[in-house]
Amino acid sequence: MSEATERPAPDADAWADACAEDLAAEKERRRAQYGPEPGSAAEELRKLLGAVTDKVAGLFDGPSGLSGMAAQGAVQQFISQAKAAVEPVIERNPEVFDHLAAAGGELLAAYRSAVEGHEKRWTSDADRTGKGGKGTGRDGDQGPGPTEHIDLD
Repeated sequence: MSEATERPAPDADAWADACAEDLAAEKERRRAQYGPEPGSAAEELRKLLGAVTDKVAGLFDGPSGLSGMAAQGAVQQFISQAKAAVEPVIERNPEVFDHLAAAGGELLAAYRSAVEGHEKRWTSDADRTGKGGKGTGRDGDQGPGPTEHIDLD
C-alpha cells in the first residue's frame, strides 16, 4: 500500500470517548432543565428535618404565631430530640436510608398493582349496569369476592 492511501490506526477508545461526551452533555442538559440531582436518602432526610424545623419555628414567630413559651419550648425540645436520635443513625449507616427508600418504592408499587385490579372491577360498566358475566356482587349473586348485601332500610 502506498503512503497516500494508508489510514491512521483507529483510536480504540473513540467510541468510549464519544459515549462519555454524550453522557456528560445529557447530564448537563438535565441539570439545567430539572435542577441538581437529588442526593442520597440520608441527605434528603436531613433536608426534610431542616425544613420541618424551619416551618415549626415559623409557626411561633410573628403576630399570628402560636403563643405560649411552654408550647414553643416543648416543640423545640421534641425537634431537637428527634434530630439527636436520627443524626447518629444517618452518620453511621447512610446506605440504610437508600435501602429503606427502595423498599418503600417497592411497597408502593405492590400496593398500586393490588388496588388497580380492584379499581377496574369496581368502576367497570358491567358492575354499574348489573350485567356482569361472572356476577356483579349484587343481590343474590355469587360475585367475585366474599361480599354480603346489607339492607339499610
